Amino acid sequence: MRVHVAAVTFALVSTPLFAQSQAPVVTAEDYARAERFLSRSTLPLVVGGTVRLTWISDDRAWYRATTADGSAFWLIDATNGSQLPAFDHAQLASALSAVADTMYDGTALPFTQIEFPSERELVFQVRQAQYVCDLDEYRCASPPASRVPPDRNVVMAPDSTRAAFIREHNLWVRDVATGVETQLTTDGIEDFGYATDNAGWTKSGRPVLVWSPDSKKIATFQHDARGVGDMYLVTTEIGHPELEAWKYPLPEDSVIFRISRVIIHVDARRVVRLQMPPDQHRSTICDHVRCGGTWADIDWAEDGSAVAFVSTSRDHKDEYVRIADTENGEVRDVFEEHVASFFESGYNAVNWRWLPKSNEFIWYSQRDNWGHLYLYDATTGELKHQVTSGDWNVLQLRRIDEEHRTLYFTGAGREPGDPYFQYFYRIGMDGSGLTLLTPDSANHSVRLSPNGAHLVDNYSTPTIPATAVLRDTDRGRVIAELSRADASQLVASGWQAPFPFTVKARDGKTDLYGLMYRPTNFDPSRKYPVINYIYPGPQSGSVGSRSFRPSRGDKQALAELGFFVVEVDAMGTPMRSKSYHAAYYGDMGDNGLPDQITMIEQLAARYPYMDLDHVGIYGHSGGGFAAADAIMRYPDFYHVAVSQAGNHDNRLYEDDWGEKWQGLLEEYEDGTTNYDNQANQLLAENLEGKLLIAHGTMDSNVPPYNTLAVVDALIAANKDFDLILFPNRRHGFGNEPYMMRRRWDYFVRHLLGAEPPADYQFGQQRTLVP
Repeated sequence: MRVHVAAVTFALVSTPLFAQSQAPVVTAEDYARAERFLSRSTLPLVVGGTVRLTWISDDRAWYRATTADGSAFWLIDATNGSQLPAFDHAQLASALSAVADTMYDGTALPFTQIEFPSERELVFQVRQAQYVCDLDEYRCASPPASRVPPDRNVVMAPDSTRAAFIREHNLWVRDVATGVETQLTTDGIEDFGYATDNAGWTKSGRPVLVWSPDSKKIATFQHDARGVGDMYLVTTEIGHPELEAWKYPLPEDSVIFRISRVIIHVDARRVVRLQMPPDQHRSTICDHVRCGGTWADIDWAEDGSAVAFVSTSRDHKDEYVRIADTENGEVRDVFEEHVASFFESGYNAVNWRWLPKSNEFIWYSQRDNWGHLYLYDATTGELKHQVTSGDWNVLQLRRIDEEHRTLYFTGAGREPGDPYFQYFYRIGMDGSGLTLLTPDSANHSVRLSPNGAHLVDNYSTPTIPATAVLRDTDRGRVIAELSRADASQLVASGWQAPFPFTVKARDGKTDLYGLMYRPTNFDPSRKYPVINYIYPGPQSGSVGSRSFRPSRGDKQALAELGFFVVEVDAMGTPMRSKSYHAAYYGDMGDNGLPDQITMIEQLAARYPYMDLDHVGIYGHSGGGFAAADAIMRYPDFYHVAVSQAGNHDNRLYEDDWGEKWQGLLEEYEDGTTNYDNQANQLLAENLEGKLLIAHGTMDSNVPPYNTLAVVDALIAANKDFDLILFPNRRHGFGNEPYMMRRRWDYFVRHLLGAEPPADYQFGQQRTLVP
C-alpha cells in the first residue's frame, strides 16, 4: 500500500485545468470534480481498517468489521487471537426480517452495536425499537413500544442503580428500578445552583459531578454565577425575535464563575462543604471544569472516605493538589506548582493520579521543557523521583497497575520520524523498564482491555491507510490482525495522498511539519496560487490527527480547482516542547503567522510552480481569527483571506481562553492594554487585499460581536470587504454547502483570477470516479 500510494501520488500528471497562456476558466464540471474529493465521496471507497473492540469480559470481545462484501460481527479470544463469527448473520437477518416485516440481508444488518446479556442471547436496536434474539433457535422477540431515548442530562452511579440530575438549581437522584426521585440539596437558586454546567462558551443541562466508586457519595460544587456578566443573542424570526441570555464571563470582568466544592452523602441527603474558599472555574487541561465529558481533576479513594483534587488559579499559572475528608470537609494542601506562562496536566487528558493505597500521587509537569511523570509522597508532598525523562512528551497516562507498580501511557517525540506520531508505552513506577508496545512508525490509537492485559492498536499515517491489530501489553506482541484497510478503489479513482513536508521555523533551526495538497492534474510548467489553511491553536494545530483520512476537510478539493494548499503546525501549538508551545504566550496576535510565511517561502523555493504573488489563507474559529489577522498584519504577503467565526479580540471571548493564553487583562496609564496586540479591529487600516468574513448570528461559543467589532473598524477605515451572516447558525457552519461554495468562489475569483460557475449546487456528485 505504501508503494502503491506513492506511485499514484507522483504519476498523476495530465492536462492542466486551463492553459497557462490564456485567462483561467473554472466551470461547473471543475467544481463537480473537486467535490468528489470531499469525504462523503471518498470515505465509501475505503473498506475496513479501524476497529473498535467492545469487551464482554477481560479476555473476550466483539467487533464489527467491514469488507467489500458488507459488514460482519466477530468474537475474539484475546488470549490466543482465535476469532469466529459472533452469530450466523444470514439466520439472524432472516429472524429479524420476520419480526420486523422488513427484508434484511446478513451482509448489511441495520445496526452497529450489540449486547450479550447471556452466552446465547443477543440484544440490539434498530431505530427506536429494541430486539432480543435467541441465538440457539434464531428467534427475535417482537419489539416493545418505541424505546424511550436515554436521558442525556443525567449522570449514572457506577452501580447503575441511581441517576443524578438537576431540577430547579438543585441536585436530585432517581432510582432506576422504581423511578422514585429524591432531592439531595435544597438551597440552590438561580445563578448559584448545584452541579451547573456553564462555562460561558458552552453550557448544558447535564450535571457536573463525580460519583464515588461505591455509588454512595457525589463530589460536585455550587456554581456561583452571581455578579457575572450576561451574553445576549437574538434569533432571526418573522415577527418578534427570541432573546437568548446567559452568564458569560469575559477577561475584563472582575467577577467570573466560582465553584464551592461539596460532597453529598446520597442516602443521608447530607451536604458536606469543603472547608476552603471557592475555587475559580478552572481545570488543569481545558477551558471548562468538565473536560472530555467528565469533571476533570477529581480522584476518589476507593472507599469514598476522601477525595483528591487540584485547584487552578484564574490565570492557569498556579496549581494546588489537595485532599479532602468527605465526612467533615477538612482539606489538606499537599503540593503546589507555579509556572511562568500556563500549566497543563497533559495533552487532552488529565495525567495526575492519587494513589491512596500507597499514599502517593503521580504528577505531570513540563518543568524541564518536556511533559513527564513524577512520583510524590501524598503526605509530605515531597518528590520521590521522576518516572519518565528525555526530550519527548508523555501525552496521556492511560492505566496504572498498582499491584505491579506499572504505568501505561501514550507519548510522542521519542521515536525517529514525525514527532506528532503517538505511540504506546509501559514503564515501572521507579522509572525502569520503559517499553515501546506499538513499534510501527505510524500514529497509534490504542484502547486497553478491562484488565489491561491486551490492547487494540489502530495505526496509520496521513498517506498510509489503517491497520488494526490486537497486542499484549507485556511486550507489544501482535496476537491477531483484526483488519487492514483496502483503499484500492480510492487509489483507482484518481485520489492522491497529501505530501508530508518539513521546513524550518522562524528561528531557522526548529523543524516544522506539515502537509501539502496539489491538483491531481498537476502541470509543473505553470504557476499555482497558494492557499494556506490555518488553525493557530494554542490547544491544537492546523494539521490535526496524523492518522489516515481519505479527505482532510476540503483541502484536496480546493487544490483540484488550481491551487497548492498547505498547512503546518507552527510554533505555539502543542505536542512538542513547552517552549515550543509557549512561543507566543501573551501575544496571541502572533498566531504562528511568521512560521506560516516562512513555510510557504521555503516550499516555493523548492517548488517554483508555487506563485508567491497570489497567496490566500482561510480558517474557522481560531483559524478565522488568524486568517483575518494574517491579511491585515501581513498585507504584502497574503492577498486573499476567508475568515469564519473568528474570535477577533479575546476581550470579547470567554474568560478562560484569553486568560490562559494571553494572561490577565492589564490596563496601562496611556489607555492601552496587554490585549491590544491581538485585537484584529486595531489592524483594520492595514487591509489591502480581499477579505471575506462570515459568522453565525446565534454563535454561543464565539459570539458574533467578535466579527462585528472588526466590521465596524473596517467601515470606519473606509475599507472594502465582504460579509456573510448566517442567521440562527451556531458555531459550526463552516462546512455548510453554501459557506463552502462561497469560500471556493472567493479564492477562484480573487486568487486564481477566474470567474466561478454561477450558483453551483453541491450534492449532485456523490462518488469519485477514475
